[in-house]
Formats: sequence, C-alpha cells, structure tokens
Amino acid sequence: MVKMTVIYEQPKDKEGFENHYYDVHIPLVQKLPNLKNLSYQNVLQTQNTEADLYLMAQLEFENMEAFQESMASEIGQEAQNDVGNLVKFLNKPPVILISQ
Repeated sequence: MVKMTVIYEQPKDKEGFENHYYDVHIPLVQKLPNLKNLSYQNVLQTQNTEADLYLMAQLEFENMEAFQESMASEIGQEAQNDVGNLVKFLNKPPVILISQ
C-alpha cells in the first residue's frame, strides 16, 4: 500500500481555505483513478514540533505504479494544479509525504 499524506499548517484565511478545500479540492481528489481510500482530519494536537498544524489528508493506493498512474492522469494533474489555488489561503505550501 502506498500512501500520500498531505499536511497543512493553519491557513491565513481559514474560511477561504475550507470553502475551496471541501467544495472543490476534495471532490477532485475523490475522482482520482486507483484511489483505494481517502481520509482527512483536523489536527487537534501536536508534539515535538513548533509547527501549527491544521489539517492532514491521506490518500491510499494499491502500489507505487497505481499511485504514479493516478498522479499522471488528467484528474491527477487537475488535482495537483488545484493545490496552487489552495496555497493562496495558506502561509506555506503543504508538506507532502509519500510512504509505503
């Protein structure tokens, strides 16, 4: 299982971020080919970091090939490009981790 974890710090415009994230970005991500599972949670508490974390999302794929195909697809490209629309509501771009 390959997982993509996206971690967002507190947005500078919380209302704008949430409106775009839940109304535009998540519906795009849900259409990704090969996506096995999608979860997203608000961060309630952190330890051992000064980062003011806000939200994390985790996307799961069967394997690296399925993940790469998904990201290379038309919807994958559209979702990746849409992150640029989210960044305007943030102080920093999100941290993205790919793990297995």
